[in-house]
Amino acid sequence: MAESETTVSLLSAEGRLEPTPSAEQFLPYFEKLTEADYRQFYADMAQVRAFDAEATHLQRQGQMGLWPPSTGQEGAQVGSARASRPQDHIFPSYREHAVGLIRGIDLLGIIELMRGTTHGGWNPQETNFHLYTLVIGSQALHATGYAMGVKFDGAVGTGDPDTDTAVMVYFGDGATSQGDVSEALVFAASFQTPQVFFLQNNHWAISVPVSTQSRVPLYLRPRGFGIPSTQIDGNDVFASYAVTAKYLDDARSGRGPGFIEALTYRIGAHTTSDDPTKYRTDDELASWVERDPVLRLETYLRGLGADDAFFGDVREEAADLAADIRRRTLTLGTPPVGKIFDHVYSEPHPVIEEQREWLAQYEASFDDASASVEGERA
Repeated sequence: MAESETTVSLLSAEGRLEPTPSAEQFLPYFEKLTEADYRQFYADMAQVRAFDAEATHLQRQGQMGLWPPSTGQEGAQVGSARASRPQDHIFPSYREHAVGLIRGIDLLGIIELMRGTTHGGWNPQETNFHLYTLVIGSQALHATGYAMGVKFDGAVGTGDPDTDTAVMVYFGDGATSQGDVSEALVFAASFQTPQVFFLQNNHWAISVPVSTQSRVPLYLRPRGFGIPSTQIDGNDVFASYAVTAKYLDDARSGRGPGFIEALTYRIGAHTTSDDPTKYRTDDELASWVERDPVLRLETYLRGLGADDAFFGDVREEAADLAADIRRRTLTLGTPPVGKIFDHVYSEPHPVIEEQREWLAQYEASFDDASASVEGERA
């Protein structure tokens, strides 16, 4: 889906601050930012890109079974995540590496999840960043249910910025073809939940273009449910921040849900098991590489006076992050078999304990058999 005259953009692909007419209502949120904020946005994007590249290398070297790249989508993720507050709850899909970084999780947890050594990777209660969801679109219902609970608890619309809470859910264009997302929109509209639906339209749901999935721009769909929506240039980190900040404020104040469609592009494969050269052209890819969210912000920062020393420091920190991830990945051991039972239920469960005991006895039987063989040989 192409951009329209209503698409909100502040920072052009050439790195110039050129707000579109549709950006006017969101400018007050952007104007609160400082140059230090801009530099933080850049550092966030540079770090997660380095992490993503290193994780892809690690998967190719056999350290993980699968990896979902996020390169190209950093602007949408960093801007929106930086607009959230600590008390807000974030429900990701499985590609929101930048959001996880900003919310404070240890990115090694994502590696462990894709490696198959954990069921989760981190404790959502510590950061309000919930677990990755590999079932396409189901997190939209999870988020809506949680947002209903927030409203029932009275944690919205009180006027207290330190406690009023919003919920934000991330999903891709492919998920909009799933019934779970439509059901979530129904419940969100019906209960006027304090939440933001953040759609990263990266134009390809595996091998199916969004033009096949939807005959209208995706940001128009929620309006049929009575939910306000806005389409943004997803490679413009400023637009992502400003629009999300307003929508989250509206949600926290009790004005109900909102929907943001961020037009971006999946530069890499859908996952490392996918070959995008089978269905997209080099020219299409090149046209989106030219709109790189990291490079356009670098151009803007240089225009403000950021020098080579700043960018060198950022690259060094990003490289250190990637090297640390590699080092710790290579030292990951095999988890104990019993770990599979540890977090199935929040409370002890007799069936789980029975299964745990059975497995322990089953494994012990091999030790007994081995000891018997050794005894016979002796």
